[in-house]
Amino acid sequence: MQQEPAAAAFMRLVKIMDELREKCPWDRKQTEQTLRPLTIEETYELADAITDKDWKGIKEELGDLLLHILFYSKIGTEQRQFTLDEMINGICDKLINRHPHIYGDITVKDEEEVKQNWEKLKLKEGKRSVLGGVPVSLPAVVKATRLQEKAKQVGFEWDTREQVWDKVEEETHELHEAVTLNDEAKIEEEFGDLLFSLINYARFLQIDAENALEKTNKKFISRFTRMEEQAMQGGRSLQDMSLAEMDAIWDRIKKQNPGS
Repeated sequence: MQQEPAAAAFMRLVKIMDELREKCPWDRKQTEQTLRPLTIEETYELADAITDKDWKGIKEELGDLLLHILFYSKIGTEQRQFTLDEMINGICDKLINRHPHIYGDITVKDEEEVKQNWEKLKLKEGKRSVLGGVPVSLPAVVKATRLQEKAKQVGFEWDTREQVWDKVEEETHELHEAVTLNDEAKIEEEFGDLLFSLINYARFLQIDAENALEKTNKKFISRFTRMEEQAMQGGRSLQDMSLAEMDAIWDRIKKQNPGS
């Protein structure tokens, strides 16, 4: 990336943000609290674009997020909490401090050692737990993945994916037992354990469990809406059809479009 055009574009956006904050009634009214839900929405829009491999969308959503970052920095400066340059230099310093294999004399053999050193450095900086830093409000599937990844950095990890699959089968059996006993609390607990184990197995398969599930969601939406359309074309509605009739349409759609 050429530094001068990027720097000029960045400063152009900074100038626009300053002008909007001063002159636009909507922008003047915003606070860190009113921006928060909008930022979450923009983040999910970026996630959708990434899942769809929509590079045009990724570029656009990254721009929206960058605007939000500048917005928070502007508010932080107004509140005399921090400035834009302090925020940027803060992440620069953190990256340098946490990459001693690049900016220091530490030697690492692979990416796993990089991750392990990262967690060790965070503990030295005052973190009380290896699991610290995982946001409480993360979606459950993402949170489970991050917790498992962090635990791995101190060696709390299965050796093989076969061992993890054994754990999946064990949790499946325990869920079946809870269902047989009709114990609602136990069913919920064992179902959660099974999901956690499946997410762990996804990691060993080098699959992003959240992204895999979202792709399945999108596939289901696509097939279901096509099923509705085909039923309407035949003068029917799904409410008036039997499950067998709907299954027949569903199977036909699957054969026509195997991957979507």
